Amino acid sequence: MAEAWEVRKNDGVARVKSIFIYPIKSCKPISVQHASISPTGFVWDRHWMVINSKGRGCTQRVEPRLALIQVDLPLEAFSPAWQPNHSSYLVVRAPGMPELKVSLAKPSLLSQGVSVWEWSGSALDEGHEAAQWFTDFLGKPSRLVRFNEESETRPTDPAYATGFNVKFTDAFQFLLISQASLDAVNEQLEEPVNINRFRPNIFVDGCESFAEDLWKQIIINESKFDGVMLCPRCKVPSINQEDATQGNEPTATMMKFRSAKVLKVDTTTTQYKGRVYLGQMLVCEDDSNSWGKIISVGDVIHVEKVFPSYADVAV
Repeated sequence: MAEAWEVRKNDGVARVKSIFIYPIKSCKPISVQHASISPTGFVWDRHWMVINSKGRGCTQRVEPRLALIQVDLPLEAFSPAWQPNHSSYLVVRAPGMPELKVSLAKPSLLSQGVSVWEWSGSALDEGHEAAQWFTDFLGKPSRLVRFNEESETRPTDPAYATGFNVKFTDAFQFLLISQASLDAVNEQLEEPVNINRFRPNIFVDGCESFAEDLWKQIIINESKFDGVMLCPRCKVPSINQEDATQGNEPTATMMKFRSAKVLKVDTTTTQYKGRVYLGQMLVCEDDSNSWGKIISVGDVIHVEKVFPSYADVAV
């Protein structure tokens, strides 16, 4: 891979437009004005996951109705150094279901043999009431588990980023997409789609379309983020996040201009042949003691390094 070259763009054009946190993997996000950075990504992001009877993590790929589940956390939960108490809850809602309140206090139950992608381990189990709620809504045996930070770690793929950890996210700590890139996709579609189809953590505005594809290193509020991989899109963008129905778009249209073949990225050693790409996946370095620092809507994106071409970008 060619050496990234440095470029400075401190003119304040590109800024954070929205921040999304997904407390339960594959369920609806919470849009926040600011978020704290932890060693595994934003605090509360993919902190919980629904598992099936075999302990395997459930996603919209096989359970599209997860898209209908809305979650809420106390507003103060997004403040630095906030600690939950016994009156703090994760609140879960879905059409036709009673409200579920899950205490943020550490549960006493453990689920063994929990797995997501290549990782397996133990997880904190949120108990019978939560399990029954998700079982009733999805129509099959399900449980809600919480990542067990005290005893488990889940490293990122060392082929792309060494020395970083995540919780229940698919691969890396953050996903960044720009408004201009979404606009460019929507210009090709008969029916435009919302950014919620692509599930970013950091949604930015003020850059050119697909500029983020080549961002090798950016700084936001003194925290340094490394771009490690273009995001290969699965079937989730084809799922309507309002009614959980699935179609062919936007993936079918994106194959015409966002496939590996069109972008001329090297897929000879990757499992993602035949995918379309949108967004840059990031990890956060702790060079400046980033843990606990805040990223806020309106923050400037300082692009420090870029890749010369798509041929140099990891996929």
